[in-house]
Amino acid sequence: MRIAALTVLCLALAVIPAMADVNNGPINGTTDAWTINFGYVVSDQYTADNTTVTGFMFGVWEFPGDVLSSVDWSITSGENSGTTFGSGTASGKNVTDQFISDNQYGYDIDKITVSGLSVPEVSGTKYWLNLQNATVPSGDPVYWDENSGKASASESAVGTIPSEAFTINTSGSSGSTPEPSSIMLFGSGILGLAGVLRRKMF
Repeated sequence: MRIAALTVLCLALAVIPAMADVNNGPINGTTDAWTINFGYVVSDQYTADNTTVTGFMFGVWEFPGDVLSSVDWSITSGENSGTTFGSGTASGKNVTDQFISDNQYGYDIDKITVSGLSVPEVSGTKYWLNLQNATVPSGDPVYWDENSGKASASESAVGTIPSEAFTINTSGSSGSTPEPSSIMLFGSGILGLAGVLRRKMF
């Protein structure tokens, strides 16, 4: 009975929907960064992997000691334009600011994590993540870290720019079935092992 239960558990785990992140590369922190407050909007494009955005991470440059308290975000079909699929202000328990290091210009390099979202998407579709109205208690500027990843990007006053450091956290089933042969191989291996053990026990 224990072997049968273990087999069922392993097979159930094997078919849990995949969770994947859309990653535009790591935080750079040394090259450049773009203002995401004082009326400026920075937009980065990505291609959806799964069906629901649950949050996102991005890198920022801040003045020493500053901690981000809120940021306005939106996910749209164009560069800060077109159809809006989700938007809001991340603040309170839904935004965290983690200090990473300081850079050669004297800025703090921090990782900002936004959570608690539920934005439906279509796998394979291109979307834009737009950030603006970032706030810190001091009122200082906040800058989105540039890492020149694979994404297209723009800034509301300049136009096209190199892209920024961000990761889109997603969940749900992707458009293609992930490695069905591996799941079948794993399941048949477990069943085969159960059969061998059963023969040895009786």
